Amino acid sequence: MVTIFLFLFMVSIAKHAISSIITGILVLFQTYSLIAYVERTNSKLSQFFDSIRHSDFSTSFSDKGLGKSFEKLNKSFNEVIKEFKKHRAEKEEHFNYLQTVVQHVNIGIICFNKDGKVDMYNNTAKRLFKKTNIRTISDLKSVEKELPENLLKLNAGDKTLIKIFPEDELKQLSVYATEFRMRGEEYTLVAFQDIHAELEEKEIESWQKLIRVLTHEIMNSITPISSLASTVNDMLINKTAAKHELNKLDDDEIENIEQALSTIQNRSQGLLNFVDIYRNLTRIPKPNFRYFSVKEAFERAEQLLKPKLENSNIICNCKVYPDDLMLTADPDLIDQVIINLILNSLDAVKKKKNPEVSLVAFNNQNNRTTIEVTDNGTGIKPDIIDKIFMPFFTSKTNGSGIGLSLSRQIMHLHKGSITVKSKPDEGTVFTLIF
Repeated sequence: MVTIFLFLFMVSIAKHAISSIITGILVLFQTYSLIAYVERTNSKLSQFFDSIRHSDFSTSFSDKGLGKSFEKLNKSFNEVIKEFKKHRAEKEEHFNYLQTVVQHVNIGIICFNKDGKVDMYNNTAKRLFKKTNIRTISDLKSVEKELPENLLKLNAGDKTLIKIFPEDELKQLSVYATEFRMRGEEYTLVAFQDIHAELEEKEIESWQKLIRVLTHEIMNSITPISSLASTVNDMLINKTAAKHELNKLDDDEIENIEQALSTIQNRSQGLLNFVDIYRNLTRIPKPNFRYFSVKEAFERAEQLLKPKLENSNIICNCKVYPDDLMLTADPDLIDQVIINLILNSLDAVKKKKNPEVSLVAFNNQNNRTTIEVTDNGTGIKPDIIDKIFMPFFTSKTNGSGIGLSLSRQIMHLHKGSITVKSKPDEGTVFTLIF
């Protein structure tokens, strides 16, 4: 500005031509220098932002002889670049850590988008499917024809069991799916775990337990039948004669034979009933899902068992939180489960001074409908608590041993669970989770 005023003074007042020319040239030079100074700042800003946009943190900024403001600006740029470089290194370390975990975890993982393009898979998935390269889900057709279609149908939270035969080797995979959004695109993450060995072990264990129960029940019926049949045979047939002849029987012997045959008939009928119960246990109808009030289910059970409760002076408390809590299930089958549990509780509290049974329904922390049937009865002994859900196992003298087994099967059909907690002489809590 001083040079411009000086130039104007030389031109208009002093009338010095040569000095005016020199001053004019100086004005032009200073103007150019000022523009270059501003352009240098803009260029640095542009270079800085380009480095961030392209994640190029190798750039450094330094200028000498341009003043403290430029030195401070360069220092700030370099510090920001250093922080970005640090965060990028941490991000890469974190990514490498997760990659190492994913690749070494003993669960197969495949991540794919809605079009079936595979974004990531780990080494366990390669071993499970006997595939070294999986670009799309359709590549798994060679493992199992319907496998790609089944995987693409999975939604978040779905759990299922899939059988595959890679290289004629049976694998039973427990499959769990979840969904997430990345870079504006929907992805499905599927985890696979081969549980074939565990299932076989549990299946063998279940068969052994079932065979022990069946053997016990059948032997209880067959032994007296065999013994009585042998007794009747000895009473009727004279084996000492050359030819087997019928013995002459008096009235008492005829009466004994009649009683023996009657006992054989009753035990045979009992054995037939036992087999019929076992057959019915495997024929639970498919649930007819409806939306109904839990409170109404409690009221139905309480009304049905009201005479038994009043005769035994047992207090039954029913609470539902919230009062209008609803449940999607088969009300008839769920009523059967609740009634079975209440009957067990009534049997457990009958020897208590202040017998009490309570039913409570609420949504748990996972927002799943939960029903608890609690009593202050004698409890369940620790040595038999893991056997109470076995078919035909019972600790009651007049029990059939199918109530809890039936209840567990019904809950399984509803994709739910039934668990028990008990302490001897303190009480028992059965929990239904839907």
